Amino acid sequence: MMLKLYENPSVEEVKETWINEKGIRLFIKREDRIHPYVSGNKWRKLKYNLLKAHEDGHRTLLTFGGAYSNHIYAAAAAAKEAGFQSIGVIRGDELADKPLNTTLSFARDNGMRFHFVTRENYRNKREEQFIASLRELFGEFYLLPEGGTNDLAIKGCEEIVDDEVRSFDFIALPVGTGGTISGVISASDKYQQVIGFSALKGDFLIDDVKNFLSTYQHNRPLSLNWQIETDYHFGGYAKTTSKLINFIRQFEAAHDIPLDQVYTGKMMYGVYDKISKGYFDEGAKILAIHTGGLQGRRL
Repeated sequence: MMLKLYENPSVEEVKETWINEKGIRLFIKREDRIHPYVSGNKWRKLKYNLLKAHEDGHRTLLTFGGAYSNHIYAAAAAAKEAGFQSIGVIRGDELADKPLNTTLSFARDNGMRFHFVTRENYRNKREEQFIASLRELFGEFYLLPEGGTNDLAIKGCEEIVDDEVRSFDFIALPVGTGGTISGVISASDKYQQVIGFSALKGDFLIDDVKNFLSTYQHNRPLSLNWQIETDYHFGGYAKTTSKLINFIRQFEAAHDIPLDQVYTGKMMYGVYDKISKGYFDEGAKILAIHTGGLQGRRL
């Protein structure tokens, strides 16, 4: 019932003359390579959840997401590989009678059944009454929250931080629901600074991460040096601009590393911008975490 790790994530240096002239070295950890369909933080989040579902005797996974959700895409593939049935509760009942997009078509082809709900009902996804109604409809299942974030997901994301990662001064990564950065903060050493780049408009993720960290049982001294940058969302979740798209294309042409416009592109733009503005001192070693999500790439 384990997901196969197809490739150990490598750490590659991102060489830019203007960055090196500042005495700064920038690297990227290629978590996107660990699985062809369950890549990056999705593999990390699902690992221990699938083990728990198997230990508890479940045969079906149920989870939530939008029509272009990386989580829906990955959960369907992971469920199939691990021998589970899967159900996706999809935001937007208007989609029920429309042709499936690429993301949902992939999930369907991997065995996921869909339950389309109104956007109003979707807001109740954490309510016990709503969950109970889903159990009445589908029978027993293992519940995965939207984005896959729970304590077991945070435990999996801690494993992003290995001995090599602990050799860096700064760890940068994109933030969606806050689970991945919570795991990275929990596992990082106290001298490291963790910088999250929010893909969503607003600063509510700061409180979400504080809540995750306050309830999660971790084994290492917690790093107090973390922050979430909220100025690089480019209009909000899944929003983009020509400036961001041009940056992604230039980055990919120079380094042959694919990015997406929802998460990793915004993170790398933010890292470059902060370097250019002198945020990092000379001698700093920065590691950016590539969290995958390339199925959502729309350039």
